[in-house]
Amino acid sequence: MKKNLLLKSALATATLTLITGTAQADEGQEQAAPASKEQAIGDWKFDAAFLFYSESDSRVSAIEPVFNANKRLDEEEYLNLKLTVDSLTGASPSGAVASNQPLTFTRPSGNASYTVSANQYPLDDTFKDTRVALATNWTFPVSDMTKAGLGANISKEYDYLSASINGNISYDFNNRNSTLFAGLSYAFDSIDPVGGAPIAFGRMQPVGDPQNKLSGSQDKDTLDLLVGITQVIDRESLFQINYSYSMSDGYHNDPYKVLSVLDDQGNYFDDGIPVANVLFESRPDERTKHGLFGRYKRYIDGDILDVSYRYMTDDWEIDSHTVDLKYRFAFDNGDYLQPHVRYYTQTQADFYQPYLRQDQPLPQFASSDYRLAEYDAVTLGLEYGWMSSGGNQWRMALELYNQTPTEPEKYGVLQQQTLLPDWNAVMLRVNYSF
Repeated sequence: MKKNLLLKSALATATLTLITGTAQADEGQEQAAPASKEQAIGDWKFDAAFLFYSESDSRVSAIEPVFNANKRLDEEEYLNLKLTVDSLTGASPSGAVASNQPLTFTRPSGNASYTVSANQYPLDDTFKDTRVALATNWTFPVSDMTKAGLGANISKEYDYLSASINGNISYDFNNRNSTLFAGLSYAFDSIDPVGGAPIAFGRMQPVGDPQNKLSGSQDKDTLDLLVGITQVIDRESLFQINYSYSMSDGYHNDPYKVLSVLDDQGNYFDDGIPVANVLFESRPDERTKHGLFGRYKRYIDGDILDVSYRYMTDDWEIDSHTVDLKYRFAFDNGDYLQPHVRYYTQTQADFYQPYLRQDQPLPQFASSDYRLAEYDAVTLGLEYGWMSSGGNQWRMALELYNQTPTEPEKYGVLQQQTLLPDWNAVMLRVNYSF
């Protein structure tokens, strides 16, 4: 199943910095492999990266090795191949709210159950997955001022398959001080959830009883468009601005998220079924996003300032702002130290609800997924880069992440519980180019 945005962004960053050493702030979007004119024609250049990621409170942990190979085919022609393997384990919030009574839930398979203690934030500790991904990109010249690229990606998890194709083109003008670029990609995702895909607002049933689930896989199509311009301002600075458009159609539910059904006192509504009264979530089957991204980079006596801003809005009523700042201090021996600060904030989806009330009618859509709630997040990081005695490059980065959700409105005994606790994550990334 797809990962949370932070983890997805971290994995994308590991992949990207493996190649470039500087990460795009465009959250969650892996970038095409860049070309390197330092390579001789016909030569291969190899990169390897390793990422360790761990969330607080025994939530998700991930280990990801990445291997990248880049061959210069001709003067302006390159071929890139990339292999990624990541392994994830830990506990993930189910979407249910805590209670002053122990709660029993049926596992997604329908073959077992687990119990959450009173006043404990409900986590499903069965999250375990391994992903293998393969990507290739071919960059080639169309004319003296125009370059193009074609790529394909495929990744497979236990319950998830994703495949995509992409193409891009760029045009230099104004004495190569300006570059227009555009890209288009299409992705096909197919999920075959453990135990089947839940029926929207279906009631979770005890082990051994028929579950409210569908057989077979569920699909989603996504079309992404990116246009932008990079402008050299002077010998020491440049500016980049992008507009992105994304449209997806199909299955958007998280099959492992549920909503609690509460009575007028804030307790779980007792309907006589011997597992917690929770319903499977229901999301719209379409989503359209618009994004605007701007970046300014400046060379300052050997140091590099890199600052960016991204705004995203979608028809789920989520608006987000991301500010990212890096400053690379260059040392005389070629090493560098790069502090990193990132701030992210988002509003909640219009159908986000932390729980349902039994005395109120069901809405058309509802999800208690914390990733759709209102929250702020801060990332602090530090990267150190150096050259080995053999002339190969090493980079090591440590980042600390803190997410602070806005606590939803509560009533009755629910006021004794924290519905959206703060959480932290640590990321360690090592890159080696040879």
